[in-house]
Amino acid sequence: MRSERLTVQANGITQAVRVAGPPDGVPVLLVHGNVSSSAFWKPLLARLPETLRVVAPDLRGYGETDTAPVDATRGLDDFADDVAALLDVPELFPSGARPVVAGHSLGGGVAMRLLVGHPDRVAGLLLEAPVSPYGFGGTRDRDGTPTTPDFAGTGAGGANPDFVARLAAGDRSADGPTSPRAVLRAAYVADPAALGDDEDLLLESMLTTATGDDNYPGTAVASAHWPGTAAGGRGVLNALAPAHFRLADALVAVPVKPPVTWVRGDADVIVSDTSLFDLAYLGQLGVVPGWPGAQQCPPQPMVGQTRAVLDRYAAAGGTYREVVLPGCGHSPHLERPAEFVAELLALAGENVTG
Repeated sequence: MRSERLTVQANGITQAVRVAGPPDGVPVLLVHGNVSSSAFWKPLLARLPETLRVVAPDLRGYGETDTAPVDATRGLDDFADDVAALLDVPELFPSGARPVVAGHSLGGGVAMRLLVGHPDRVAGLLLEAPVSPYGFGGTRDRDGTPTTPDFAGTGAGGANPDFVARLAAGDRSADGPTSPRAVLRAAYVADPAALGDDEDLLLESMLTTATGDDNYPGTAVASAHWPGTAAGGRGVLNALAPAHFRLADALVAVPVKPPVTWVRGDADVIVSDTSLFDLAYLGQLGVVPGWPGAQQCPPQPMVGQTRAVLDRYAAAGGTYREVVLPGCGHSPHLERPAEFVAELLALAGENVTG
């Protein structure tokens, strides 16, 4: 598929959107993850059939969409409201469209929130390495029980300041483990060879991330509990924190339950029961000093939490499939595109493969 770039006014901001396929095609909405943009979907678009109508927005503060502030106290609702407004833009979708929604990482959380808020507008949900329905970090078991009363160790305080500074500076080098290029190679995929000729495209996408208190990473507050920080009320990483983003019960209770496909790699180092971005797990490894031990601060069982919530979703009348790709990292649509396309087309009711 060949895509074009549009800008539209929706939910009070200017949103940049990547569009492909005929207006009357089977509607598909692609929601990118953190520190990226809709450009992360561009390699996938080449593999999709012309029978689809694909819309892939840049979220606020990413790509070419307005750098609007993120109110973290609303969880991921700012993003979800922006995306929901696109469903009624006539240049993008026909009236009343019910797209299959695919969300990657943070975008998986946005997709879940979209379903909770607008269950009649989602035909199917493809969750690609999604954030847990209990948020990122700070919980101890599959029920999302808080590790501390203030969910210490979550939010913007956990961001690597050198990585943030290099993002802001537009660093394109591979110097050191905190350069955006090094993070792309080490964390976004299991094997950097999977990036191929798209590496520079994806790096440029990362570098569009708006940095600061209102966007990435956001504001941090002090905590009396290890490791000494907790989520503030502004910015992206705080919007992902369990103090603000917890929708497990709401997801299970949606009155209309479209089919869900959960796609993940078993070598993911970002969304995992042993995540290298979870301060509790880093404490267990000795990387972050002062860890109080597994009884007080165990690593978050992210995968186990998502499975437990989707089991409840199925028990309440929905359906889901878990697709685990061996040797795959955090970005199955980049690393294992054929398998990802097959799952997306199955949800969309399409039998062609591109």
